[in-house]
Amino acid sequence: MPLPVLAELRAGFAYGTLAAENERTINRFLDRSRVTVLLPDEQTTFHYGRLYAQLRNQGTPVPTNDLWIAALVVQHRLTLYTRDYHFKHLPQIPLV
Repeated sequence: MPLPVLAELRAGFAYGTLAAENERTINRFLDRSRVTVLLPDEQTTFHYGRLYAQLRNQGTPVPTNDLWIAALVVQHRLTLYTRDYHFKHLPQIPLV
């Protein structure tokens, strides 16, 4: 799970009415052996830069957190599970 996804989820929890229940659920998910939190590193910044330029050239900029998520997904060759339409502007990212 990209770190910005976890941050956005927890921001939603804090703003919502089911914070404690949602926190328990996300903690159960994070405790699974196959789940790791992906942190940006120097390599991520190269992907971020290329994706940023691509989106700007297309005239389809996206929110900063979405750009970090996209960079981590490309870096780690992942499939992204999302309903966020911003990611449809990045055909190199496999979406579900």
